[in-house]
Amino acid sequence: MIERYTLPRMGSIWSQENKYQKWLDVEILACEAQVKLGVVPEEAVKDIKEKARFDVKRIDEIEQEVHHDVIAFLTSVAENTGLASKYIHYGMTSSDVVDTAFSVLMKEAIEFLIEDAKNLKAVLKKKAFEYRDTIMIGRSHGIHAEPMTFGLKLALWAFEMQRNIERLERAKDVISYGKISGAVGTYANIDPFVESYVCEKMGLKPAPISTQVLQRDRHAEYMCTLAIVASSLDKFALEIRHLQRTEVLEAEEPFAKGQKGSSAMPHKKNPIVCERICGLARIIRSNSQAALENVALWHERDISHSSVERVIVPDTTTLLDYMFHKMIHVIQDLKLYPENMKTNLEKTQGLFFSQRVLLALIEKGMLREDAYRVVQRCAMKTWQEKIDFNEVLLADEEVKKHISEAEMDKIFDNSYYLRNVGKIFERLKRLDD
Repeated sequence: MIERYTLPRMGSIWSQENKYQKWLDVEILACEAQVKLGVVPEEAVKDIKEKARFDVKRIDEIEQEVHHDVIAFLTSVAENTGLASKYIHYGMTSSDVVDTAFSVLMKEAIEFLIEDAKNLKAVLKKKAFEYRDTIMIGRSHGIHAEPMTFGLKLALWAFEMQRNIERLERAKDVISYGKISGAVGTYANIDPFVESYVCEKMGLKPAPISTQVLQRDRHAEYMCTLAIVASSLDKFALEIRHLQRTEVLEAEEPFAKGQKGSSAMPHKKNPIVCERICGLARIIRSNSQAALENVALWHERDISHSSVERVIVPDTTTLLDYMFHKMIHVIQDLKLYPENMKTNLEKTQGLFFSQRVLLALIEKGMLREDAYRVVQRCAMKTWQEKIDFNEVLLADEEVKKHISEAEMDKIFDNSYYLRNVGKIFERLKRLDD
């Protein structure tokens, strides 16, 4: 059976129940702060804490009439709270509640994503060491370049994931701000102490200045960070897709017992999980563009950003959590074909030694331009006539003047390309330090 995504945590964060609970938390904390300022009686806050509750269905019913979600929420709470409800939302505007609570939700979501990124980094690091010496051909422009190891490919991804963890941590800090400063951010009807108090209790920092809303450059940075992380997963998945092509077949994503690849062709094993990751990354990148569009609002605030954020933020955090989950599964159970790697390595009949030969001729005294011309001429003959590169070189008069057969044998040594790999893995070993 194909592994299913079974992590409900993002769904719980973005549930209506959790959203309204965060709104209620903000309202109650604001009342507590107002008690300390002498604006709200202490007995009223005790009453509010004891009785204040909401009902999602009731909120929906009220919103159908008033067409305002915060008013619908406050009405539902008031129906359960009684006379003390007059102190709820005192001196506040809707965005004081919505934006502050939204920051908490976004912070909770990105904490899960940071955990995901750390888990993927750990898997990549472990697998990198496992395949540290699994030799394969490196490619540039899709063409064979020089030998490397599959472990190096995974090590590269592990370091990139570490950078993504740092990006996510920065984005978490950027979004961890709240605001309770009134209709246009002047604190006209509410003391700044309320903002400081509520933010501290909610695990946020008070925005140094706001309008009616927190400024959306914060949200845009958050969303662009998620887009960068998704693009990394896209990059990893795309590489696996390339390596799984029939003509290459050096690696293959997991294929479960009973899984089928094609309705028409029973032989197919398609990289559907990696393709899915690549596709979902496109959605996340396009969502980041929508977040950038939200930065520019009319004057001190309009509501054009709100409808967008209700879709893009829950969707993006949930999709990225899913993508992490799938990528971890792919890397953990990735199937490698070292024999195919060796076969592909030898496919160009030694052409990847061209730079070694070039450097050897330079060391023997040839000008670089002359040496390049000679080696390229021999390489093109190998391409065209399918003759072993070593043989072509040893038959070339200009080459023979400078390099002996014994010296050529030393040049044609795969281990030369891996002699400094250990230094890279020493850096990888220290990655968590």
